[in-house]
Formats: sequence, structure tokens, C-alpha cells
Amino acid sequence: MTTAALTACTAPGTGGSTGGDEADSDRLVLADAYEPELFNPVTGHGETGYSRVYDGLVRLTGGSAGIPELEPSLATELPRGNADATEWTVPLREGVTFSDGTTFDAADVAATYAAVLDPASASPIAGSYAMVDSVEAVDPQTVVFRLAYPYVPFPSKLLLGIAPAEALATPGPAEASPLNTAPIGTGPYVLAERQGDQTVFRANPDHWDGAPEVEELVVVYVPDDNTRAQRMASGEFDGTTLPPLLAETLADDEGLTVVGHPSADWRGVALPAGDPVTGDPAVRLALNAAVDRDAIVESVLGGHGEAASTFVPAVFGEFTDPSAVFTHDPDEARRLLDEAGWVPGPDGVRVRDGQRAEFTVMYFPEDTLRRDLAQAFASDALAVGVEVDLEAVDRPQFRPRIPVDGSLLGGGDVPYDPDTQLYAALHSSFTADGVGGPFDNPSDYRNPTVDAALDRARRSTDQAERVADYREVQRQLVADPPAVVLVFLEHVYVMKDDGWTGTEPVLEPHSHGVSWGPWWNLRDWRRDG
Repeated sequence: MTTAALTACTAPGTGGSTGGDEADSDRLVLADAYEPELFNPVTGHGETGYSRVYDGLVRLTGGSAGIPELEPSLATELPRGNADATEWTVPLREGVTFSDGTTFDAADVAATYAAVLDPASASPIAGSYAMVDSVEAVDPQTVVFRLAYPYVPFPSKLLLGIAPAEALATPGPAEASPLNTAPIGTGPYVLAERQGDQTVFRANPDHWDGAPEVEELVVVYVPDDNTRAQRMASGEFDGTTLPPLLAETLADDEGLTVVGHPSADWRGVALPAGDPVTGDPAVRLALNAAVDRDAIVESVLGGHGEAASTFVPAVFGEFTDPSAVFTHDPDEARRLLDEAGWVPGPDGVRVRDGQRAEFTVMYFPEDTLRRDLAQAFASDALAVGVEVDLEAVDRPQFRPRIPVDGSLLGGGDVPYDPDTQLYAALHSSFTADGVGGPFDNPSDYRNPTVDAALDRARRSTDQAERVADYREVQRQLVADPPAVVLVFLEHVYVMKDDGWTGTEPVLEPHSHGVSWGPWWNLRDWRRDG
């Protein structure tokens, strides 16, 4: 980014120009749509490898068109699994220090994972590490993970940031930990300030991989999409995240670039199994046939995405079954509804045994993209005689209503293997009370064939067997769908044209915002020339 562009920015919270200070030439100001999260790995911060203040044992590498590859971070080499993938040995770097000056070693790794698994922590990500039976610090530079069952994709579980053992020594709820607001990590940045609507990070001069050249990062919380766009256009920010159509309104602005990153982040309508309308298999199949996904990609996403029929994107390569797709066929949708006894009423909405083919779909009120997707879905459903009532619902009220009402949801939280993309979304174990969270298997889907395939694939060490099982899951999803999956998003960002190099795309998870996008690997950015 040019010095002229930077010195024209207004520093958030200062009310004035940053001036021509040379220090500002290595400062970025980004606007995010999402409130700052808790900076504690035990609460899930950085689980997918995006943390600026923590390092994991491994980290993501960019530039690949498929599932991201991993490279060593706090480990000196990628973890080695035994023959049945139940034991993983990780050699660790020497000479690494935390931001408080203490030395990193294997005890910190063991303490971090133990805290995640400790029921006293009430960690929201504990279920994601259920395969871990024990973590042993064999010596200061070696840690061994022993698993309860074979788990081939285990290296992706080592993206989690490592905190010092001393900060985790007292058991208790993770949400009460000082790490939430005063993190102690080994990462390329340290948290310098968190006040009001902005968070300030400064480069860690003692980072084991070298200090980042972007010396200061300011992230400003601006929840309203239009406000972020206006402030971006006025030159106040160096970058932001925006819905696709809104981002494209800035594409012709001088000095700005619209950037799209691929993702495994899906959007779809969860259909509760217990509802008399959405619980009918014929209705579910009909709605999947009624939806014009290609039109939604163009009209709602502005081409920044791709049509989706299941939760497995094409970038998953051989794991993706290209035949497992729904064809847009409103006539077939009407035929399915007719055969199931749903007949058109006087107003065109179908009725069966006195029950109108009508249900509610919720969406988050601040998320304009989900709103627009919900409206497109409702329009296509009404065209075949199913009425969808849309309702904007705040998150605290949204969660308890998921088993009752339809909901416009997203997923793909940890898209580094089909297991993490599919298991919690579909396995019937998550229909039991107290298992998982409200967004796990939100439709209360029960399909024994899917359960069996997911369980086999999770524990198999044979690649061909895993491919076959995950393809079977996809075939089941188009024969017996739990939801209407609509699209995979391309996450869209706007950034100033600059004098930095090092940006490269990476397959992004469901969580996005300015922790991802062009800035996910900010540690690697360099001044051009």
C-alpha cells in the first residue's frame, strides 16, 4: 500500500489524519463485520489456523486450489503417525518464547489440549478433539498424542494455538480465563489494545519466524454492511469484508480492488425433522428440485460462489461425487408434492389433511446475504405451492428455535477433511440431548446408512475406502436430504491497491472476516521493492 494512500487514512478513534509519519507506512486499518472474539484457544480462538497472537504446531500454506496443505509451525516437521493412525509424535522447536518472555516447550502443548478436554473448562470445541485420549510431553521438545481411535486427518487438529501451561494451571470455565482479553502466545503479533470498537495488534519483534513487516494492525468493528462500504470508499480503511453485490459497487473505484477467496462455507436451509411439513421426505425432495441454485449464484452472489447440493465442495477433489447433485426441475417438485398428497389450495398453497404447506425460515437480521438467500429460496418454494414465512431473529432467540423452525444456516467450520466438513452436520449422535451444540445436525437428521459411512470413514486409514464412504454419504443426501443446501460462498473483500506483496488465496472456512481474506497470512507480507 502506498504511503500516500496510508497517510490519507483517518486513524479510528483519533478523529484526525494520521499525518505523514513514516511509522504509519507499515500500519493497516481493516474494518470487520464481526465483534472481536475471546482470545483464548480453549474457547476456540484460532482453531482453524487464523490467529495472529498464537501459533499452532502446524499452520496453513496458501496457493492451492484444493484442501489447504499444512506446514510445520511450532513443530519442526509435520507430525508422524503410527501404522494405524492412533499415535502421533510431534518434535518441537527450541528457542521459542511466549509474549510474556517465558519459554515454550512440550508441557505447554500438553496443557493446552488438556484444558480443551477438561470438562471444567466447558470448552465449546471439546467435541472436535474427542478422538484425543492423552497428550504426553515425552521430553521438553517432543509431544505424543494418543488417540481413542484411528484418525487420519489428525494433523489438521494441530492448528490450534498453544498457550503457556502457567496460564492454564487453574481449572475452571474457559470463558472466565484472563487469556480471553490478555492473550499470551508465540504468534507474529501481540495484542496491544482492545478498546471500544477497535483492536490493535503490534508485530512481535521476537517471533521465531521473524518480525512481520506490517508493524501495526488496527481492526475496527463496523457491523453494518453499508456503513463499512461507505467508509471504505471514503478512504478510511485499507480493507474490509462485504457481501458480494455490495463489494462490486466499489470495483470501479480508483485505488480499490475486489478480491474473492474460495471457501467450503455453505449456505442452506435446515429443515426440522419434527415439523409436519419440513419433516416430510417428499417436501424435502421437492424443495431441493424447486430451487434454482445457478440463478441464486448469479443474482444474490453476483457470481461469487457456486451452486451446492450437498455439504462437499468440488475443491475436495476425489472425495466429491459429481453425480450427487439436484437438477432445477419445478415440474418434478410439483409431481413429488402431488404424489405425496399435497394438493393446491384456493390460494395456490398446498394442503394435506388440513395442514398447509407452510413453515418459517429464520435468518440473522444483521446478515443481509442470508436475508437475500432466504428470500430467493422462499420465492422458488412458493412457485411450487410451498409458503415460506421469513423472520429475522437475533442469535440468542435463534438457537432454541432451530429444532422447531427452518433456518438459513452456514457451515464448513473446519474444511480440512471431509470428516470435519460432514460429521457434526449429519451424524445422528448429535440428535441426543446434550451432545454437541445447537448448530450440530440442526435438522435432527437420522440416516443409518449415513451414520455407518461417516463412522467407517472417520476410522479408516485406507484412502480408497474413505473416498467410497464419503461419496456414499453424498448419494444418500440427494436421495434423502436433511436440508436444502444452496451455495458455496466465495468470500469477498475490498482492499486498497498497495505496495505490499505476499497475498495469496487459501480455501477458507465458515468463519471469515478480515482474519481471513488477503490478510490471513499477514506475517508473510513484504514491501514491494
